[in-house]
Order: sequence, then C-alpha cells, then structure tokens
Amino acid sequence: MHRQEVRSVVIAGGGTAGWMAATAIARVLGPRLTITLIESSEIGIVGVGEATIPAIANFNRMVKLDEDEFLRHTQGTFKLGIEFADWKSRGHAYMHAFGPVGRDLAYVPFHHYFLREPDGQAGSLWDYSFNHVAAKNGRFARIEKIPETPLAGLAWAFHFDASLYAAYLSRLAQGMGVRRVDAKIAGALQHPDGDVRALKLEDGREVEGDLFIDCTGFRGLLIEQALKTGYEDWSRWLPCDRAWAVPTANTGPPQPYTRATARDAGWQWRIPLQHRTGNGHVYCSAQVGDEQARETLLANLDAPALADPRLIRFTTGRRKQLWNRNVVCMGLASGFLEPLESTSIHLIQVSIQRLILLFPNAGDNEERRREYNRAAAAEYEYIRDFIVLHYHVNERAGEPFWDACRNMAVPDSLRHRIELFRETAGIFCAADDLFQLTSWLQVLWGQGVRPRGTHPFVEAVSPRDRATYLRDLRHLVAQAAGKLPAHGDFIAKHCRGLAPK
Repeated sequence: MHRQEVRSVVIAGGGTAGWMAATAIARVLGPRLTITLIESSEIGIVGVGEATIPAIANFNRMVKLDEDEFLRHTQGTFKLGIEFADWKSRGHAYMHAFGPVGRDLAYVPFHHYFLREPDGQAGSLWDYSFNHVAAKNGRFARIEKIPETPLAGLAWAFHFDASLYAAYLSRLAQGMGVRRVDAKIAGALQHPDGDVRALKLEDGREVEGDLFIDCTGFRGLLIEQALKTGYEDWSRWLPCDRAWAVPTANTGPPQPYTRATARDAGWQWRIPLQHRTGNGHVYCSAQVGDEQARETLLANLDAPALADPRLIRFTTGRRKQLWNRNVVCMGLASGFLEPLESTSIHLIQVSIQRLILLFPNAGDNEERRREYNRAAAAEYEYIRDFIVLHYHVNERAGEPFWDACRNMAVPDSLRHRIELFRETAGIFCAADDLFQLTSWLQVLWGQGVRPRGTHPFVEAVSPRDRATYLRDLRHLVAQAAGKLPAHGDFIAKHCRGLAPK
C-alpha cells in the first residue's frame, strides 16, 4: 500500500456490488475514511443476482437494514429455497430448501435414520423440511422456532429487483457521507511501483485514493486491465457461457421460492418479485445458438415478456487474486459463477466482510492480502463444486449436453464428496463451506445419488422407535406449516412494495 494509513477509499463502479461495499464500509468504518464511488448513469446494471440465500441476513445486520423497509423499496419477496425441475431426469423435481431437514439424534445426522427405513415407509425426505412444506404450500411467516417443539422455524432469504436494491443502498450510503461522482472512468493511473494512484475520468478529472475497490463488472478495469491479475477459467466444468434475461408480468401471488428448470443445453430461472417476475435462460453456446436459446426462453415463460430479452456473455471462473496491490475486486469484476444457487450477492457480501476484517492500515499488508486471497479462493471453489454437482449427477441419457456433463472429469474435491456419500451416506463440510450438510444432502438425494450404507450407530435405536420418531417429525412439520399465513398475505400486511414513481 503506497501510503502509511488508508484514509480514502475509491470505488470504481456502482450497481449492487459498488453500493453494497459503499454502504457497509461507511457504516462500519465511515468516520475515519473518505469514501468516493464513481459510476456513470449512462451505464446499465447487469442485474443477474435477484435471488439470495439466508446469509444475506448477516449483511443486513451489518448495515442495520430494516427488513420490511428494504423489501418495500426493492419490490422484494421471501425465498425459502430453490426448486429444480428436470435436472435429474425429465418430469422429476426436487427442492434445495433452506433450513434443517429433520433433527439429528444421538450425534448421528438425521438422514442416516431416514435412509435406514424400508423404501416408502419414511415418506419423502422433504416431508421433514419445514421450509419445503411451507414453500410448496405458498406460506410464510417470520418464525424462528416451531412452537412447543425443539424444531427450528423457517430460514429465509429474498428475491428483489437488483436495480432498485442498488438505488436503495445508494441513498443510504450517501446519507452516511459517501460521495457519488457521476462520470465514466477512462482508466487507472499508477505509481512507479504499480499501485493504483488515481482513476482518470473521461472529462479529464483525476480521483486519487489509497485503496481502490473494482466493481466495474466483467471488464475488471482496475484488477485486470491495469494490474493484469489473470483469470482462472472453469468452463471445462461449467460450460454454460451465456444467458438471456427478460422480465414478465406476474400470473398470481408470488411463490416463496426460486425455480430452476433444466433445458436441452442449460437451464431457465424464474424469480418472483412483487411487481414482476424475473426470467432467464443460462446456456452453452457450443451446444445451442443464441437465437434458439432466446426462443426457448420466450416459449417457456408464464406470461408475455415486458421487454426485449437481454444477452449476457460470461466465462465461469475467478480472478487469480481478488486483492492485488491496493485494489480489491468485487462482484462480476472478481469472477462469475452462474446464478444456479443464488450466490452472486453472497460472494459480494463475504468479500466486503472479509475486507473489513482484514482492512489495510499502516505497515506491510502482504499477509493480510495473502489471507484474503486464500479465503476467497476457497469460497469460490466450495461453491464451484456444489454447482458442478447439479450438472454432473444427472440421468438424462441420450442428450448431448447432459451426457457430456455426466461423463466429464470433475474436480477431485467434488469426486471425493460424491463417492463418500455413495459409500457411507457421509457428508462432511469445512466450517467455512457455504453449503453445509443439509444442502449437499438435498441435491445429492434429489439428483438420484443413493448410498450403499448408513452409520452403524443407527442400529442403537430400535426399528419401532425410529419409525415413531420419523412419524412424529413429519406430523409436527406438516401441522406447523398449515398454520402459516399465505406468502402473499404476509407481504401485503408487512412489506407491500412502494408504487413506482
């Protein structure tokens, strides 16, 4: 870092990433820093990440967001999970629901007891997920625990309009003293040692800073064009490289879950907001042409499109360093993992939280940078493996794209997880792995991976007691879900979206 103490932070680019960074840094470190964000009102927002995962609650707490106010300003709805249709095989569907599945017993994870029961006698795995039962019945309430039981309540995230979210955070950040400059960035000016000294604007002005955050999207104006950081390409495992995106009108009350439907050479998303529905088709351009993919999207909408579809090109992977010299990249500038598990906004927020924890100060920052990059790489790789899992363990035989995904050589880290589950039903996750046991369980089971055995300690519980335990859990979950209000009614009462201005 060129100066002894960081006193000025310059954020290149706005959008979701830029304004999340500005808001959080202003809230946590604000008084000791000058924060400037440069964005051009002439440049649009990609806005792919309209769905989130429950970890967003950590960001909301950090910046002290009022949940109902945030949802009103962003036309947001609640999200209890993601439904995957046609991924295992055509006509089959399952859900990756948030929250626990069942309840562990005697130090052995719940699913070992479920798997030990004779076929059909334990019901569906998702009968034990409060989130799943509520989602499929269109119900929601903020409930942290099922009353008069030891069972957890609902775990939720959100769907929202990304452009409205950026605008909402922009107002919050500027209210905390963040300076916004409306201009196009022409390039970066560097010190002789390579650190960035200033951003040069197209009108000739220069904006100097000590620490720069690159939120300039796929082009990576600072992290790549100036610093030549390099990119790690993961398209050999995630071959989809394009997406069409289009909004449609709502056809009824918004469902409290995202839907991902597999197509011939990719998949289609459906994200219900209060004022519209977000749709998109992620696909592999080596397998299907752009116009054919566009027609596939338009032919499978629930309602007429409200605009022309917008094409987004990308290469899955990440920068080789997310913190290089005095530049930290976030959002699309840091890399891209397709939005199958709604991790785009999560990757922004953990980058912000990690930067705040390792914030550069006086002296050498080499070890801080090293730790930041180590943790960021691990985070990306954990998520990469989880997304590849959906593609790899499919049963869509005779379809070129899906055959290629099933037969490809996957990362050793993923191969080990799959084979361990097949061998023993074991699922072991690192503490900092975003997706924990119940997430892996639902996707492995939902995609048709079946273990050959279960934990031997299951036999310590008699068959009759196991059956009674499972039956009681199913009953409690179903009964509690039936008492929840309709998702649309809850929104109307607590956080109905503001009328367009």
